[in-house]
Amino acid sequence: MKNELHHLIDLKAEAIFQKIKSYREHLHQHPELSFQEFQTMEFVASKLQAIGIPYVKNVAGTGVVGFIKNEQHTDNMPCLGLRADLDALPIHEENDVSYRSKTEGIMHACGHDVHTSVLLGAAEIIWENKDFLSQPVKLIFQPGEETNPGGASLMIEAGVLENPKVEKMVALHVFPDFEVGNFGFKEGLYMASNDEIHIQIDGVGGHAALPERCVNPLLMGAEFVLRSSKITQEKCPQNVPHVLSFGKFEAEGSTNVIPPIALIKGTFRTMNEAWRAEVHTILDEVATEIELKYKGKIYLNFNKGYPFLKNDVPLTRKMKEAFINFFDKQFIHDMDIRMTSEDFSFYSHQVPVCFFRLGVATKNKEQFGVHHPRFDIDENALLLGMKAMTLAAFV
Repeated sequence: MKNELHHLIDLKAEAIFQKIKSYREHLHQHPELSFQEFQTMEFVASKLQAIGIPYVKNVAGTGVVGFIKNEQHTDNMPCLGLRADLDALPIHEENDVSYRSKTEGIMHACGHDVHTSVLLGAAEIIWENKDFLSQPVKLIFQPGEETNPGGASLMIEAGVLENPKVEKMVALHVFPDFEVGNFGFKEGLYMASNDEIHIQIDGVGGHAALPERCVNPLLMGAEFVLRSSKITQEKCPQNVPHVLSFGKFEAEGSTNVIPPIALIKGTFRTMNEAWRAEVHTILDEVATEIELKYKGKIYLNFNKGYPFLKNDVPLTRKMKEAFINFFDKQFIHDMDIRMTSEDFSFYSHQVPVCFFRLGVATKNKEQFGVHHPRFDIDENALLLGMKAMTLAAFV
């Protein structure tokens, strides 16, 4: 049966490849920001309807959920969840291609157009071969992966993991570091949590030649950045990955003007929830000490983002073995941990998951990373992505 199914997957994927390319080009031309994916939702719903797959839309606002089962499956039988994300980014596209974004300042620069198209293709292949399924499949097209609180968390709140219960989940993500045809897997901890740090420092402005009459928020901010970085590095538990980075420091003074206010923005990422909470406390304590020293005020706000992502070891190992059998061992790679974040992590704290990488780079061609205004993919990644997500349904 395995060889027969593999053959059927190959045949169907090749047969619908041009159609899926057109899906991706349409989505790329019409990107929508997080939680505003109204036309994208309608597009996905129309394609599921054309296949004949039952679905509901407006889940958590703009999400779509389809469901595939065969005659042997009972209504309450636990299912597999396959997920794609719908949203684009506020980036002005610089690619000169026929399918360039038609919406000024918005672009599919993270490959969500690829993820959605691939899952629509996989849905059609799975539907045609549903009699081979050992369990039903729930197709989850979620909004808002790029923006807190994360569409995954809202889909979970809306009950996407229930009725019927989702037993395990699989998702892919484009990976421009790999040439097309290659896949990446990581068992266990894979991606970091992500908290935004927003700081306002209120001092006393005045003439720069009279610093004794001022409370300089720049000095307070500089000390906060240096001390918090040093202390977290010293106190971090052994073998716990973490990143504390500050990317914005803004104060509107001049050569002879000490400004009254400074603004700082940064991020904290880790793979340990206890350490994550402790760092919040550490930064509060550092802020209080600096306030007392300088007689100014520090308003420290944490925008808590996604948790860490942990791939289930048995499921990921099983997926990896299936991919080796289908695609060949030379194309399957082990990944290192990454300090980037993904809201698929919310699912990983509810059910066993496998989040894997899809190579999208063209050999001997300059490749730009995700979130870059010239990010693009080798279109053959769509064919391989379809096959990969279809295969996941039958593992």
